[in-house]
Amino acid sequence: MALPQMAPSSSATLTCKPYLHPPTSSLNPDTSKNPNRLSSSSASASPPYKTLASPSHVHGLRRRPSLLRCSASSFSEKHHTGSPKSDDLFELPLFPLPLVLFPGAILPLQIFEFRYRMMMHTLLQTDLRFGVIYCDTATGTADVGCVGEIVKHECLVDDRFFLICKGQERFRVSSIVRTKPYLVAKVNWLEDRPSADGDDNLDTLASEVETYMKDVIRLSNRLNGKPETEAQDLRRNLFPTPFSFFVGSTFEGAPREQQALLELEDTATRLKREKETLKNTLNYLTAASAVKDVFPTSSA
Repeated sequence: MALPQMAPSSSATLTCKPYLHPPTSSLNPDTSKNPNRLSSSSASASPPYKTLASPSHVHGLRRRPSLLRCSASSFSEKHHTGSPKSDDLFELPLFPLPLVLFPGAILPLQIFEFRYRMMMHTLLQTDLRFGVIYCDTATGTADVGCVGEIVKHECLVDDRFFLICKGQERFRVSSIVRTKPYLVAKVNWLEDRPSADGDDNLDTLASEVETYMKDVIRLSNRLNGKPETEAQDLRRNLFPTPFSFFVGSTFEGAPREQQALLELEDTATRLKREKETLKNTLNYLTAASAVKDVFPTSSA
């Protein structure tokens, strides 16, 4: 599903062109032989994979300031919050990308750079998991990312890969093991701390965020000439923590704000920040809608 291009919390302003739709894909999984492979026809159907060249170099890992805009990504309805509870360090291959993956979100990728094709060949023989970590030329590479698990794949004759990955647990980079042929780091798992607000308050806060999302979608549809039908159940019985990740995944055009949300270790704080962002976006859309009513575009 998808939301608009939006405005951030009070520290930033969100421009918004929202839309909401189910994830589109021309993939036709062939599970009769191998449930983890895509049918060969998917390669020629121009599926909506993110065609990404990986960064040619990796900057020092560091945190980044938060900014925001927004658009949305898919999110698995069956995502659960369980993740390893351990202070132990684990080695994890990392894939720096100019995007942020959230737990439960679905990420299609096309892999064509040689070193990451090497990574994929290794992963397909092991546990199918790697770390997706945000990277851009201005701020470098983040130190918090999300595990991506390969749920479907297609290896083409030229050794490129089409992948569909699902976000799993978050991690924090502790140290770099090596940088060649691809980045490998020691990480520990990151979990939200128990909230002082209590489960009832968290549930109320999540419901408020859902209401703002519905209003943003409704006004966005109106501004874009689409029917103002109210969005149905956006929460889909998700508990507050996975729902907060889902909301963050809809801010797809604002990777720095997404990264800030991913790094938060408190569900209530994350939901409050998302609520503020959606509220600012709704105010912007309300003003834009009023202007449109006063100065309607003349028909050609």
